[in-house]
Amino acid sequence: MLTLVITQQKTLILNTTDKNLMIHEREMKLLNDKTILITGGTGSFGKKFVQMTFERYNPKKLIIFSRDEMKQWEMAKNYGHNDKIRFFIGDVRDKDRLFRALDGVDFVVHAAATKIVPTAEYNPFECVKTNVMGAMNVIDACIDKGIKKVVALSTDKASSPINLYGATKLTSDKLFVSGNAYSGEHGTQFSVVRYGNVMGSRGSVIPFFRSLIDQGDSELPITDSRMTRFMITLEQGVELVWHTFHDMVGGEIYVKKIPSMNIIDIAEAVSKFAKKSEVGIRPGEKLHEQMIGIEDSPFTVEYDNHFKILPMINNWFNSSDRIKDGVRVRPDFCYSSENNSEWMTVKELKFWISQNL
Repeated sequence: MLTLVITQQKTLILNTTDKNLMIHEREMKLLNDKTILITGGTGSFGKKFVQMTFERYNPKKLIIFSRDEMKQWEMAKNYGHNDKIRFFIGDVRDKDRLFRALDGVDFVVHAAATKIVPTAEYNPFECVKTNVMGAMNVIDACIDKGIKKVVALSTDKASSPINLYGATKLTSDKLFVSGNAYSGEHGTQFSVVRYGNVMGSRGSVIPFFRSLIDQGDSELPITDSRMTRFMITLEQGVELVWHTFHDMVGGEIYVKKIPSMNIIDIAEAVSKFAKKSEVGIRPGEKLHEQMIGIEDSPFTVEYDNHFKILPMINNWFNSSDRIKDGVRVRPDFCYSSENNSEWMTVKELKFWISQNL
């Protein structure tokens, strides 16, 4: 059962039992007086993370680490003379620059990625450099600089991947999980959060459909009428990262329970009157996405509002500190957008669009 919750500025779509991911009193203090660096911080997630973290916490400093100076300049205008935010030009491919940027940092959110599926298919070397080599640089630099906790953003495409983007993110996930063993006595903790389709984010389907309607098109291209996707808001994504910082021991992959939606319903929510025409699946696309495959089920535990895939190395999947009050899923469990028990309606998505876009 889903409910719509109106916050100060945005609308969130949350589970009615979403108590585990609500910010508890002790979590409220977690990021206070901390210096946090966000790689890829000028992207959709980074901007929302900065906004919400300033609203909820009192961090010592937020550092935006990204390679696009124009995006940094545009973002900086929103914060005027706020001395708690710093902009640092750099690329995760450049380990030396990362090393310098991490001076005095407590926590890191790794959001930098090459993420558009067809782009990755046609530019595989560049995708590997950012998503794999960049992850290795982040891990090495964070260990050497004594960072306390690192949360890396992942994607449903990393579960049983069929495209290069998904394969590089699966590799990245494995690197961050293993980073907890690699760090040894340095003590840096690494965990991962895995998302579905982030509603309204740059490059996602809803803004794309909206742009077509805004420019006067009367037709929306549908890849395949059977296609389904997981749907998550930026706000939910940020809250999951906060929760992960609070809950993590190291090596866990956190998966939020979120609704699915059919691509035809998404197009209907954007425009009831536009013609929907099937154009075929793009290179590297799946008909349905999954966030937990059956091969992960022996290592997966369930909570009220999320799952955790526990690390299979060092017998950590039997660690009571990581399991906490979680319950093992059944051996044949698979969390797919096709077999999801929660579905977002056209009405709910229309309401979200009216409040956010």
